[in-house]
Amino acid sequence: MPPLVRSDSLQDIDFTLRRRFNKESFRPNQREIILAALEGKDVFVQAATSFGKSLCFQLPAVIDRGITIVISPLLSLMMNQVKALRESNIDARTLNSTLPLPDRDYIYSDLATGHPLTRLLYITPELCSSSHFRIKLKLVHQQKELARIAVDEAHCISEWGHDFRPDFKRLSWLRETFPDVPIICLTATANELVRKDVLSTLGMDKDAGRLKEFYMTANRPNLHLEVRFTSDEANDRFDDFVTWLKGVYERRGGNEERRKELEEKGERVENVSGIIYTISRDETETLAAALRMEGIGARPFHAKLTKEEKERTLGRWIKNEVGYDVIVATTAFGMGIDKDDVRFVVHWRLPKSFEGYYQEAGRAGRDGNAGYCFLYYSREDRDRVMSMLVRDGGKGNKGEGGEANRKARIKSHERLVEYCEMTDGCRHEFICRYFGEGEKVVECDYACDWHKEGSAGLKRRMKAGLASEEWVCTQREEGRFDECYYSE
Repeated sequence: MPPLVRSDSLQDIDFTLRRRFNKESFRPNQREIILAALEGKDVFVQAATSFGKSLCFQLPAVIDRGITIVISPLLSLMMNQVKALRESNIDARTLNSTLPLPDRDYIYSDLATGHPLTRLLYITPELCSSSHFRIKLKLVHQQKELARIAVDEAHCISEWGHDFRPDFKRLSWLRETFPDVPIICLTATANELVRKDVLSTLGMDKDAGRLKEFYMTANRPNLHLEVRFTSDEANDRFDDFVTWLKGVYERRGGNEERRKELEEKGERVENVSGIIYTISRDETETLAAALRMEGIGARPFHAKLTKEEKERTLGRWIKNEVGYDVIVATTAFGMGIDKDDVRFVVHWRLPKSFEGYYQEAGRAGRDGNAGYCFLYYSREDRDRVMSMLVRDGGKGNKGEGGEANRKARIKSHERLVEYCEMTDGCRHEFICRYFGEGEKVVECDYACDWHKEGSAGLKRRMKAGLASEEWVCTQREEGRFDECYYSE
């Protein structure tokens, strides 16, 4: 893999944005974050999935001299970002165990010069713990070519977080070894306890006057949030979803056959691209096949598919090709994928954590247009997930962890259950409160089921949907339930 042309030392960030990233303007706060990074500040960014956090370290890497090290938890996320950067003629690379030996040798040789041509190097936290890599990084630092360190998905640092990775905790070595190198860390899903843990671990001290923090609201007002109640006995998810999506097809250009006819005529077909998240590889296959039998262009996506099949499916889905409307995927799907026009995200099963639900639902409507997010909720799913969390014993992704992580994951799941079962408030407000925005009033504009139906309507729907449970309701007047609860 020969080196790409090294970027010019561009000082105009607007020009760089247009020239290298093909974007006309910054989103709110992106410019301020990038300027803080270019000033050599430590930067902490918490922003929703649609914000464009990666640009906050990618653009400074193009302007600055030296190399930016990007630490990321997912190989697919790194590879997607590197591919996009290289297509823009930015020398970005990833160093990981799957890389062919010649490519790996080139990167290590580039680092060994002390003056690497690579502008952004994506690595895993596990690689950052290796002595071989650390020796090379020290050499780059000695030559004053280590521009900054970016930690993506920074919540993985904290054992209080839902995606704790023990090797992320060892990133404390970076500040201890390179105290003068600025750090930028980014996340969409950190509560106050997790934020404090992240800042402490990375040595990002507020009192030193070097840290700038940016907190964007977790509110996504263009997303309609709804919980749909069901039970495993009723097994009515499929009919409910098919009825809903076929209604969408009819409103936006007809069924798949009709859509194909329109495209052949060169007529515009409105996009109905979406994602369905479920918990197992087998269910992605069976559900996608069942949807195709109903005339819905659905394709499975999971780790056991071949690389070629995944690339083909992803590419056609991104281009909105006929037959590739819906991706049925396990939860790893979606991170780092550049697709702004996802119109709906469906959770077929209850996620394990509140943060996971928020991050996945946030992949809808990234273009700012309306997106629809609903979650099928059953108490059987709730109990199944809780059993998994208890059985897991607090183990992290790499077999480590502890009691703090176990408690955090259970607490996160409990809050998601609370979110699903609440009937007395706005779902957007609940999300904002969860991520520490206090009791702020959110302008929902009927973008959640509570605002749309009211408490009485939600309670009636819960009673009908969770049919396997015994309900006790008090009713003062017809059509209005003042309180509903499960009898034990």
